[in-house]
Amino acid sequence: MRKKRVYKKYYTPDLKYSRIDVSRFVNYVMRDGKKATAEKVVYGAFESVKKITGEDPIKVFEKALEQASPALEVRSRRVGGANYQVPQEVRPDRRFVLAVRWIVSAARGKSGKAMSEKLAEELIAASKNEGAAIKKKQDMHRMAEANRAFAHFAR
Repeated sequence: MRKKRVYKKYYTPDLKYSRIDVSRFVNYVMRDGKKATAEKVVYGAFESVKKITGEDPIKVFEKALEQASPALEVRSRRVGGANYQVPQEVRPDRRFVLAVRWIVSAARGKSGKAMSEKLAEELIAASKNEGAAIKKKQDMHRMAEANRAFAHFAR
């Protein structure tokens, strides 16, 4: 049986910065369909980034995504009754999704502050190549490196 066709998604840019990646980021921060709240959180985080670093928040955001994006991941592959963790390159769209997911979940994992402040801290940390999202990326790379012997099983 054939797989169903996956159609390309078209995203609308956000209102403030007219950028598609920021609007997708807002969508990942959003919970229970409350987009206005998510936009307040993201834009508040960008304001905090500007206040703390004095740099353009979009530049910090881009750098954070670039630093948190994994190059390799491991996928399970069944060969002859055994499951192998096969390292593979990550597609660009999945790279973005993983980076955003890690940054948002790291911010949600912190406690004691407003979400916009936590998100700002995590974005700044990721842009400096530190923080929980970067640790997650390094763990994934370490796992891929450890299983490099099974790379020949990749499709």
